[in-house]
Amino acid sequence: MPRQRVLAINPGSTSTKIACYQGEEEEFSLNLSHPPEELNKYAKVIDQYDYRKKFIIRALVEYAVDVKSFDAIVGRGGLLKPLFGGTYEISDAMIQDLKEARYGEHASNLGAVIAFWLAKEAGCPSFVVDPVVVDELGDLARISGNPALPRISVFHALNQKAVARRAAAALGKKYEEINLIVAHIGGGISVGLHENGRVVDVNNALDGDGPFSPERSGSVPIGALAKLCFSGKYSEADIKKQIKGAGGLFAYLGTTDFREVEKRVLAGDTEADLAYRAMAYQIAKEIGQLATVVCGKVDAIIFTGGIAFAKTFINLIKQRVSFIARLIDIPGEKELESLRDGALRILRGEEKARIY
Repeated sequence: MPRQRVLAINPGSTSTKIACYQGEEEEFSLNLSHPPEELNKYAKVIDQYDYRKKFIIRALVEYAVDVKSFDAIVGRGGLLKPLFGGTYEISDAMIQDLKEARYGEHASNLGAVIAFWLAKEAGCPSFVVDPVVVDELGDLARISGNPALPRISVFHALNQKAVARRAAAALGKKYEEINLIVAHIGGGISVGLHENGRVVDVNNALDGDGPFSPERSGSVPIGALAKLCFSGKYSEADIKKQIKGAGGLFAYLGTTDFREVEKRVLAGDTEADLAYRAMAYQIAKEIGQLATVVCGKVDAIIFTGGIAFAKTFINLIKQRVSFIARLIDIPGEKELESLRDGALRILRGEEKARIY
């Protein structure tokens, strides 16, 4: 069987990452940088479409790649309606929701839009894989304690699902037949329980609950938060900034750079050390409480994301959770490879593309 050629596109806040693959083999990958002063010219994220697409076309020309040579083009899934995990063929309805930012604005919204129109030119299908809005929560997990505040599912679904599949393969089992806890630890932190192929419980990593991270406050005392909101000292934008962007380690230490935090810990900074250990403590608690959902029947706990490279920090978590299950390290975020794999599963007939 000939190896299928796939183009993967992952737009971020100030860059667009792309990679070209022949089967699993990477032909090239690029991180196309977009200066903030350029992006600030556009009122809405969707207005950046032509600007970012030109960068991708220029890169393909530079590497002498004919867009019509692709068997599939796959983009990062953005803020869409809640969906089951899997690979979705990009449709007119999906594009309309993203153009209107019906479920919110984010740079990742451009992934599907660019992939869709490039695929039109190429004459091939286009897909998104495990967008951040993957929602497979169990009924009990949705209950927050107040019906006006239901728990919702927004997390690092693409990377979580990808590393869960890799871990299952390493264990010699299918993803759909085991229970895993995946801790994605980076600028945002999400800890998800994967039960027989579904993420049945996970914290809202975008601006909700769970452990605090380098820039996000995570779960905070709600009574104190309510007082803060009505103190007259802060606008809604100020509060949102404290929850996401200026919370977590930044609020305590004035930096989101985890490497800088580690340097301060090693230098004997007691304030940094306390915040550092508290973040590990909260992640371990999140893992522990998820283990109760399946009555302790967890096959493995996986550590992934950029901070999973920080062995000293990860060991602080492992000391508290090693009694639960086997521990597996899959550090980093292999998002382009995950997009590729989702497209290849469809092209090879291993899965059927889902309908949006």
